[in-house]
Amino acid sequence: MIKRIISFICIFQFVLALVVVPPATALTEEQLLYNEAWRLVDQAYVDDSFNHQDWRSVRQQALTRQMLDRESTYRAIREMLDSLDDPFTRLLQPKQYQSLKTSTSGELTGVGLQIIQNETSGYLEVLAPIEGSPAAIAGVQAADLILNIDNASTLDLTLDEAAERMRGPIGSSVQLKVQRPDQGVLVFPIKRDRIAINPVFAELRPQPNGQDVGFIRLRQFNANATQEMQAAITKLEAAGADGYILDLRNNPGGLLQAGVEIAQMWLEPSPIVYTVDRQGIRNSFDAKVGSLTDAPLVVLVNRGSASASEILAGALQDNGRAQLVGEQTFGKGSIQSLFNLSDGSGLAITIAKYETPSHRNINKVGIKPDKVVTLSTLRSDQVGTSADTQYQQALKILAESAVIASAAST
Repeated sequence: MIKRIISFICIFQFVLALVVVPPATALTEEQLLYNEAWRLVDQAYVDDSFNHQDWRSVRQQALTRQMLDRESTYRAIREMLDSLDDPFTRLLQPKQYQSLKTSTSGELTGVGLQIIQNETSGYLEVLAPIEGSPAAIAGVQAADLILNIDNASTLDLTLDEAAERMRGPIGSSVQLKVQRPDQGVLVFPIKRDRIAINPVFAELRPQPNGQDVGFIRLRQFNANATQEMQAAITKLEAAGADGYILDLRNNPGGLLQAGVEIAQMWLEPSPIVYTVDRQGIRNSFDAKVGSLTDAPLVVLVNRGSASASEILAGALQDNGRAQLVGEQTFGKGSIQSLFNLSDGSGLAITIAKYETPSHRNINKVGIKPDKVVTLSTLRSDQVGTSADTQYQQALKILAESAVIASAAST
């Protein structure tokens, strides 16, 4: 009888244990979206220390908070990404995500500005207006600080949020309040329009010394850039170009693959760029076929030359293929990939760092030109003219190379 009582008590205790321990709580739809974002970063981010923090703890702490709507979930995801201290790993809400994918395809609608965050003031700064864009026609200039977009202070906006506010339907209007160093505060009402980003401008420019210089301006590494660059070089070669100036100023980058493919057009077999993943494994992209031309080359760069522009400039400089003229480049030495989230938003995640062929890490440092030439702001119609001192220095270098080549052949 005692054994039966003990057995009954044990069974009763076991049943009580089953009753008092609640089942695991199912995640809500908002928590599932947060978890999806966390998992993508966990699997892909370049730094497996996650900025020296307990990454699982970041998720656990976030999931104890209430995420009542999509905006609170986005806020939690941003806080998670901010903890990485990496401005290029970021959340893109559905409209922003779609706009970014559209811009790399070569066409968008909006005002046509390249912008960065000014580290001193915190406001947005114009790197350059896209030629022929509504912003350029209205008179917005490089180095303008954007104080407000439709009365919203840019101090409260991320770069992606600001870009999204400036984009919009064709014919709609947006007002920009800017501060210009020498003119104070200016207001620009701008009507949005379609912006076809033609990435390559090229022409043959005969010089007084008898030299024919091929001038190529590459504005962005988008989906059209490789094909248009190849066509430009081929046409200029057929026209008898003796040397080239490749203008990468204010080119913010774009597609890594486009940067690699364009570098191959100028290089004999040689390394173009090394990528380093989270395990520290180095992979290389190499030029393998041979260049389209062996004519002398000078590359123009400035602080608006970033990302794929720096990959191309670094490859040409390190391999001794070109001299760089201008100002220190931006210093973006990391590579991002885009990842879809289930609600139509997306993440840009830093998946690797890169090194130039001589294994330079240029992140937050940039690339120093062979010939430093500072230049105040130019209007778009002054680029490649007598007012453009960087361009004039490039012409001087090409003229000197022609004299050296002539002397060597005699």
